[in-house]
Amino acid sequence: MKAIMYHYVRPFNELIPNLKHLHIDDFRLQLDLFEQEYGFVSKEAFLDSLQTGNVPQGVVLTFDDGLKCHYDFVFHELKRRGLWGIFYVPTGMYVTGKIIDVHRIHILLGVIDSERVYNRLAEIITDELLTDAGKAEFKEETYKVQQNDNYTLLVKRILNYYISYEHRERIIDELIEHFELQHFDDVASFYVNDEELKEMHDHGMIIGSHTVNHPVLSKLDASAQEREIADSFTYLENVCGRFAMKTFCYPYGGFHSFTDETEAILSGENCLFSFNVEHRDVAASDLLKRPQALPRYDCNQFEYGKCR
Repeated sequence: MKAIMYHYVRPFNELIPNLKHLHIDDFRLQLDLFEQEYGFVSKEAFLDSLQTGNVPQGVVLTFDDGLKCHYDFVFHELKRRGLWGIFYVPTGMYVTGKIIDVHRIHILLGVIDSERVYNRLAEIITDELLTDAGKAEFKEETYKVQQNDNYTLLVKRILNYYISYEHRERIIDELIEHFELQHFDDVASFYVNDEELKEMHDHGMIIGSHTVNHPVLSKLDASAQEREIADSFTYLENVCGRFAMKTFCYPYGGFHSFTDETEAILSGENCLFSFNVEHRDVAASDLLKRPQALPRYDCNQFEYGKCR
């Protein structure tokens, strides 16, 4: 069984020309390929496998970040084909009315040349803010399958991993203001809204937690991790109704992004399963022995899955 991870799935938008995304036409071609090569796992067979360890053959589709394109394009394409998917949604933007930091970084790099972003970042940041820059795994284990130029890689690592979260929002605010990108901070056009989430849930899609603020959980203490996880589930269940089962996926993914403590918190939250990012098939041992760290492939590891 292959679980596949997607993020932005949309047509090209000239207003944000450098945004890394899978074109919707390529998504359709990839679905055709998966149908021909592997087939798709039914929701019933997938949920049964979590109890029995009997691994069905085929593909499971997952989509991260609660993006508007998941409703506008993905949901309707899945419905047309009679397919289902798992949609992992952060919730902080619904409370604050502000686009989450990780996505504001995408906007910065999607509109502004990455060297310009890096040079401005270097002017305003100090070493004292980079509290986690010395962690080897944050340098060695991040962005290994993405196609990033060196400046993009530096900006992402600094703002997603190295910087103290106490200061990150302020630094990103300064970058957004410097490059005059405030008009992009529109939650309504960037994310799926409550009504759309409920519609997707009611039409057989599984809605899961992706934390509140999309942090690297391994950077947080246990109480902060608990709040990120529990508060996200509470919000989503208030929108969709009580879940028959809970599921979660780790922001950023990879074993560097969470800890054994995180998995214990998820089990205590009665989360049935969680997805990591580890590029291999799901095996019976994963389902039965470590359901809080199921492996997933990035879509770009398959034909038609790369950015144009």
